[in-house]
Amino acid sequence: MSAPRTTPWPLVALFTAGYLAPYLLPTTVGRLDAGLPLTTTEAGATGSVLLLSSATAGFLLAARGGRAGARTLARVGLTLAVLGYGAAALTGSVPAVVAGVIVGGLGSGTATAVAASGIAGRPDPHRVTTLGLLSVSALAGALYLTIPHLGPGHGLPLAAIALTALAVLPLTGRLPARTTVTTATAAPAPLPHRSTGLLLAAAMPCWSLAQNSLWGVSGRIGLTQAHLTEVTVGAVFAAALGAGLLGVLGAGALGPRMGRAVPIGVGTALIAACVVVSASASGPVSFAGGEIAWNACYPLVLSYVIGLAASLDPRGRWAVLVGSAGSLGTAAGPLAGSLLSAWAGYPAMGRTLALVLLASAVPMTAAALRATAPARRTTRVADLPVVEIPLAELPHAEAALAEVTLAEVDLVEIPLAEIPDSALADSVLADRVPHPETVPFLEPLLAETAPGLPVRALPGHSNSYASTSAR
Repeated sequence: MSAPRTTPWPLVALFTAGYLAPYLLPTTVGRLDAGLPLTTTEAGATGSVLLLSSATAGFLLAARGGRAGARTLARVGLTLAVLGYGAAALTGSVPAVVAGVIVGGLGSGTATAVAASGIAGRPDPHRVTTLGLLSVSALAGALYLTIPHLGPGHGLPLAAIALTALAVLPLTGRLPARTTVTTATAAPAPLPHRSTGLLLAAAMPCWSLAQNSLWGVSGRIGLTQAHLTEVTVGAVFAAALGAGLLGVLGAGALGPRMGRAVPIGVGTALIAACVVVSASASGPVSFAGGEIAWNACYPLVLSYVIGLAASLDPRGRWAVLVGSAGSLGTAAGPLAGSLLSAWAGYPAMGRTLALVLLASAVPMTAAALRATAPARRTTRVADLPVVEIPLAELPHAEAALAEVTLAEVDLVEIPLAEIPDSALADSVLADRVPHPETVPFLEPLLAETAPGLPVRALPGHSNSYASTSAR
């Protein structure tokens, strides 16, 4: 009987702390513009620097892996977020604010990467992602309702991000202290589904840039073009994030019933239409309608994108890489939105961004279709653990051993279905020595699938040989 499914609340909390900075981007950029001696473009560039720093942390962790352990990395990331955003909130010096958001961005990116890796290793990554999006949407919506009533100044949204990281810090004690690495898997394994993962990672920057270009200037659209007050704009954003909660709940209820290609492709097309409506808004009704409909679709599609990336590699490397690639687009969004709106105006900006979204939907949908296509279940011999088999159990093995060299051999693909004994297949995949009664199946199997395949002696095991190639 399978173990009951538990909810990894530390991962959900870490996901919330890492994603809060992008969710609060409009009010953060707007208050930097209003509270500091910065132009609109400079404030957008500061927001871009924050998110670029976050993306950099994700790429670094994806390249180096989680050797330090989830608990240590999460604590480092949350500590950087507390110190960086906290310092930026308490100072009025522009260079100090920029330095603070860079440090804080590194912390947010580290927390997000650790959460993404942990979620990818869960048996139900889409469900955990949905809970994380629900949590960050609810928190951001509450902050959009609260911050306008707490007074002016650039520090309030930054302080909110820092305090959230501080609140999540004690929960890291329930994360793994160190990643367990076995001898058979100590060498870095190649990324699986490389072409599909690269296709998704290449499209994500455009997908994220288009949406965050509008998100970064949505506050100014509401204030200047729709002629709303800051309190009303905050209420619209809170309602929009509330609609996002409904979108996430819908994604959780829908689950995998429709696959991932339809929600990603159709959902992105709907987002493109909402972007046009929101950017062209000239009054409260059109502005609120576009923002609410857009934010209802965005987290639904994002949950499927994150779930797709997590399904490509259970070690979470594609989840981190795709998330970091999306953060690159997110980082460029505020600056791109500021420059494009200043050059062509908000309505033209919205139409341009909609075209970018539609173009990015094509490779993302293709990646989802490729990931769900039926595949032949095969395992490379070199990817299996080394299985030690006594020579006495294998006829003619001593003669073969006399001709062994320690050179690398070609890799051979053996479909698991061709192994005639299921107990043997299970024991190989579980890194256990097969039962002696199943050992004779190996030699004819290798003789049929890999004639002439050399074997190698294992150091310190003169009476055994390995059925896999050298690592």
